[in-house]
Amino acid sequence: MDAIEKSGKTVELALAALMQELNVSSLDKLEYEVIEEGAKGFLGFGSRDAVVRGKVKYNPEEIAKNFLREMFVAMGIVVKIETKRKEKQLLINLSGEDMGILIGKRGQTLDSIQYLVNLVVNKGNSPYLSVMLDTENYRQRRKETLESLAYHLAKRVKQSGQKVVLEPMNPYERRIIHSSLQNNKYVTTYSEGEEPFRNVVIDLKK
Repeated sequence: MDAIEKSGKTVELALAALMQELNVSSLDKLEYEVIEEGAKGFLGFGSRDAVVRGKVKYNPEEIAKNFLREMFVAMGIVVKIETKRKEKQLLINLSGEDMGILIGKRGQTLDSIQYLVNLVVNKGNSPYLSVMLDTENYRQRRKETLESLAYHLAKRVKQSGQKVVLEPMNPYERRIIHSSLQNNKYVTTYSEGEEPFRNVVIDLKK
């Protein structure tokens, strides 16, 4: 969000107008600078209003929470949202009743929400943050399922000599398959196709 300017008889009044315009409750949520201190003048002559310029501080956790709250209100569901910053990653955990609706088939709904939060959090010129959205430990359970699938299919490829093409997966899930089999002595993996229908292929090493 671009910075905006507000004026007032004093710096305090100009800041109050800025807070009201940006809908924040305290100064510590603002990044601002005083452009003009203002002057009372003499007998009404030479007086100048104070001018400040500012914007809401970049707070990815609050941005993500506000976006998700509005989404869940629109969906008519009650969800507890917990966030945690970890270096260049923002971890978000959702909890509540019937979280299956947020996971969707093979995590597609969860991935879609995660994609939207990524867009919202990384809008503007702030440093990029990777958003990871999870609920009911779905990501870990899905990771274990994909690892097991990768080992099983690698064994089939080794025995049959025929390559296997997996169903389309998002980049995160494809990386799990590649990582699981990167040290396998008998098979290799690669991706083919175009997003969002990109597949992992498991094939015999030449």
